[in-house]
Amino acid sequence: MHPAIDLHIWRLSDPAADVALSAHLEAQEIARAARFVRPQHARAHRIARGGLRLRLAEWMGQAPATLRFDIGPSGKPALPGGPFFNLSHSGDLACLAIHRDLELGLDIEQHRPVERGVAERAFSATERAALDALPAAQWMAGFFNGWTRKEAVVKATGAGLSMRLEAFDVTLAPGTPARLTRMDTTDGPAQAWQLAAFALAPDIPAALALRAPVLPPLRLKEAPPGLLPELPDHSATGGRGSD
Repeated sequence: MHPAIDLHIWRLSDPAADVALSAHLEAQEIARAARFVRPQHARAHRIARGGLRLRLAEWMGQAPATLRFDIGPSGKPALPGGPFFNLSHSGDLACLAIHRDLELGLDIEQHRPVERGVAERAFSATERAALDALPAAQWMAGFFNGWTRKEAVVKATGAGLSMRLEAFDVTLAPGTPARLTRMDTTDGPAQAWQLAAFALAPDIPAALALRAPVLPPLRLKEAPPGLLPELPDHSATGGRGSD
């Protein structure tokens, strides 16, 4: 059995956290934040990146500002000599997944209005048929179930925008276990993959994807006060409280 996947969740809107975490960032990270038009988006970027550095530095036993990342061909960061990790953020929340041995992909998405045409571009024919079969009241939940699961797979492969979204299928119906059912790429077969669906809040679904014979348990290390994430049954809680 592989060790647990550690999950860290934190908020992106605290001005005090912005000041403290910005001290850990490199010049290019500060410059990238400065390119955002809206101040709240710049703050969220700094807190997300600074929070990533802080938590990985704790794992590595070194100062956050000393971390040096390698960037893959499609932009996925990696930490030489460190654990595998993936960061996602949506709305006011960031979520970080860390595992010692396994490459993984993570996505979280807050529900928001979506034009139905987006599904035509993002989903396969099988997925679109499954989405169209849902009652109208479940369409948004089904859409974001599919979106997070597909994005998690793409991020786990590290392929980025070069991966064809119609080349693989995921389940998306509310109440249906998260599975990768088809993978017509060099990253297949689908049976080699594990998907985990969970929720940070009722309107913020999340998904993890990784290549492994079994799904490791998810361990919630921290979450903001008042946030009660729903994790799979074999998962656990532990670690420190939120900052």
